[in-house]
Amino acid sequence: MASKGKGRASENVSLSPMPNPSAGSANPSVSFPALWNYLEPALDHIVRSPSNDPKRAPTIEVAYHMGIHTAVYNYFTSAGRFDMNALGAPQLQHLKGSDTQGNPPHGADLYEKLDKYYKDVCQELLASAPVDDSELLDYLLPCFSRFSAGTQSVHRLLNYVNRHYVKRAVDDDHGWLRLTDMVDVVAHFLENGGSSDSPREHLQSRLRERRFKELKKWGYQEGDPPEFLQTAEAAAEAASKPDRIVPLGSMAYRRFREEVIKPLMAVPKVRKGKKKYKKHHGSSVSSTDTSSHGGGDSTGPKSRLGRAVRDLIEAEDNESLETRRETATKVNEMLKTVGIPNDLSLRKKLGKFSSQPKG
Repeated sequence: MASKGKGRASENVSLSPMPNPSAGSANPSVSFPALWNYLEPALDHIVRSPSNDPKRAPTIEVAYHMGIHTAVYNYFTSAGRFDMNALGAPQLQHLKGSDTQGNPPHGADLYEKLDKYYKDVCQELLASAPVDDSELLDYLLPCFSRFSAGTQSVHRLLNYVNRHYVKRAVDDDHGWLRLTDMVDVVAHFLENGGSSDSPREHLQSRLRERRFKELKKWGYQEGDPPEFLQTAEAAAEAASKPDRIVPLGSMAYRRFREEVIKPLMAVPKVRKGKKKYKKHHGSSVSSTDTSSHGGGDSTGPKSRLGRAVRDLIEAEDNESLETRRETATKVNEMLKTVGIPNDLSLRKKLGKFSSQPKG
């Protein structure tokens, strides 16, 4: 297998479609370990392999593609009873007890494993980020583009998981927006004695209203084209808590937010109770000098991503103004895609800078 890349756009590598691995007489759908062993080489090739075009993921041969479709289909359909009763557990790794033998609801194992796979990939990407803040955006944008191309390819490759497992989970109120998120509405309804002739329809109506309200936060307006609705809902899915079941593509973006973006937006904790030591000439100095640790201006952004965006916006090179605005637009779109709200100050700064009139 090709060496695992880290998302840089500078690597000029062209890969041939990956062939179907020889499995002999082994049936990849006979068990979950067998299925994962069959899938993982394809995932590594599509998501991790270096590429000369970060917007296009490396491909696999048609025979391997069809083999994966068949293996996943057979694995899901050979499981017998499908029960979603266990999906109310607070974390995916606790999805147990769908039948009397204590087996997880069928499909939860693959969904959870993919989530863990994306978590590992994203942690690798963060670990490979440059230490210099001035280089961060030049790394992050092609890195995200490569990750997005790969994970969206996997989303299509494993679409049966979305149709068989995710859709049913969402229908059973385990998606990004749940009735449990509307405790105030449910409580008010019960306090009034559930006076509606159709209580379920009443609650579903209120849930649709809440859904529309949430989607407006991601730019959707009533009457917008369907693609606007899809974009807004994908952002809402990516912004959801890790225990919410969402389509595989949105799950990947959520992991990128959790494992890459949030650490880069984190503000380092400052130690309290600084001690002062006297210098030989009688002045005093703090025992923790921020200037020696790259802290810079104490009034400026504290997070790495915040400093990188500040440097992008405040650069005095007027000749690169349009290029910097294009970069700001791409960073803002990336943050929206992975579920960072548009009312965050960082996104407001990016939006304001990228939309300034020319001249």
